[in-house]
Amino acid sequence: MLDPAGAVFWPAASMLIFADLHLEKAAAAARRGRLLPPYDSRTTLDRMALLLRHYRPTRVVALGDSFHDEEGALSLQPADRQRLALMADGAAFTWVLGNHDPALPESLPGHVVPDWAEGPLVFRHEARAGVPPEGELCGHHHPKASVPVRGLVVTRPCFVTDGHRRLMLPAFGAYTGGLDVSDAAIASLFPRGPRIFLLGRERLYHFQLARGARAA
Repeated sequence: MLDPAGAVFWPAASMLIFADLHLEKAAAAARRGRLLPPYDSRTTLDRMALLLRHYRPTRVVALGDSFHDEEGALSLQPADRQRLALMADGAAFTWVLGNHDPALPESLPGHVVPDWAEGPLVFRHEARAGVPPEGELCGHHHPKASVPVRGLVVTRPCFVTDGHRRLMLPAFGAYTGGLDVSDAAIASLFPRGPRIFLLGRERLYHFQLARGARAA
């Protein structure tokens, strides 16, 4: 089940899946001399909490880049750390490692894995080239697409899938950018042309992108 907020719920496994939370991105920027409003983690956790209350999963899987850098898990404000711990009290958290967070502290609630497999599906940060032998859920690229609407071009994050073997999730974090689905890094993973599910406020907008075509 693709949620318009940008997460996936798997009812049979009672599992909620997020990609690319990038918690503490503002803190990471501040350490490098760039100032951003320091509310990204709080906003992202607010959005996560809404979906946890709605779906009441028994497991949460985060597909890597959950923290913007290796210091992120330790730089969370006490209130944000407590909120995350409360979430983990109600659901088992699995943190898949990403390129931004290749290591995570043992104090993080839940367990940390390079990737995660359950039933017919594998959950990893970055898609592997070629057709996966199993169903693959991944993140990493922060996919977005642009569509014409009433004379304007609307750009939104999106899910990307081949409808069979691979599903790429949009970035869930508050301070995350995006890569257009026509970029070779994404398009090469969907050589027959992907199906796009554009995020709306309360619904998803579906269209097929022809092989080699641009979203707008």
